[in-house]
Amino acid sequence: MDALRIMERLERRSFLDRQVSRREFLRFCGRMAVLLGLSDSMIPRIAEAVENTVKQRRPSVIWLEFQDCAGNTESFTRASSPSVAQAVLEAISLDYHETLMAAAGHQAEEARRRVLEENRGRAIVVVEGSIPTRDGGVYCTIAGKTALQILKEIEPYALVFVAVGTCAAFGGLPRANPNPTGAVAVEDIIRTKPVINAPGCPANPDVLMGILVHYLVFGRLPELDAQNRPKFAYGKRIHDTCERRPHFDAGQFVVRFDDYGARQGYCLYKVGCKGPETYNICASWRWNLAASWPVKAGHPCLGCSERDFWDKFTPFYHRIPLAAGFGVEARADQVGKVAVGLTGAGIVAHAIYTGLVRRAERKADELAEQESPESDEG
Repeated sequence: MDALRIMERLERRSFLDRQVSRREFLRFCGRMAVLLGLSDSMIPRIAEAVENTVKQRRPSVIWLEFQDCAGNTESFTRASSPSVAQAVLEAISLDYHETLMAAAGHQAEEARRRVLEENRGRAIVVVEGSIPTRDGGVYCTIAGKTALQILKEIEPYALVFVAVGTCAAFGGLPRANPNPTGAVAVEDIIRTKPVINAPGCPANPDVLMGILVHYLVFGRLPELDAQNRPKFAYGKRIHDTCERRPHFDAGQFVVRFDDYGARQGYCLYKVGCKGPETYNICASWRWNLAASWPVKAGHPCLGCSERDFWDKFTPFYHRIPLAAGFGVEARADQVGKVAVGLTGAGIVAHAIYTGLVRRAERKADELAEQESPESDEG
């Protein structure tokens, strides 16, 4: 092995192996390829893009918190592969985050000002929480400035705003009637820069990872839907990949949380599940190392990633009146009779997703083996 190749490996290992093995990192790249709808042939390109970014100028990320519970910060710090998440964070420069940063007070505000000046037009601004506008926006004030003032001051410096969580994306709970603070979403304030909405209460941390990885790989933002949500994460209804979908198709429903159907894992539609009306990746990507999600755990989907979900879907444990998406709007009582041909769709869809992830992981393992038999050593 020549000296140049040895040096390249040392540089690569100094970045990644502090947190993860080469194999684990490539597996993460494989999962990102599946999440973004890319073939496993893109795994090396994703890995190269993340690694090369470290050696060059890292994108600056400013994370703002307004009317929120910090749930999205909690979610992001608990990504499916925390050590890999840390590695990707090294591929960006998280220059300001009130909850995570060590600096406080004047030091923190000065750091944000300096970073914005150095990255004018290039900063990725992540916003968590809604923005109050009533009474001049006084209901959320940081360092003597309202959230509204801070957003408008930062707007000229931003490349893009990422509204993470339903409060930032759509106003969320603070915007629910009667909306005493006049809470609005990021997209209601920002007019001159693109806004990406990543709703959820909280948002799945891998969605934000996917947005960042897409930008690192392609140098552009991901394709968005009509509500400015990335299509790779919000392109399908939760209902379409839910493991309880076959029970919906068969007309088998939980009527009470302690009944026979609940113990058998029947569909939760009649106790308020909003999966047929909600677009997100919860059923396919899941949470906690992909181990589970609310519906699998026995709780109906509340539709938390939908616009105005609090007002639209309450009372939460009442079913929505119609089940859309079957050619006709059949009532749940009749679905078992009219949707026989759809039985098993959720299981099949989830099996396809799982198969893609497993294939990507095998490809990652092969790449790790090809690079070096020592590449998986810590």
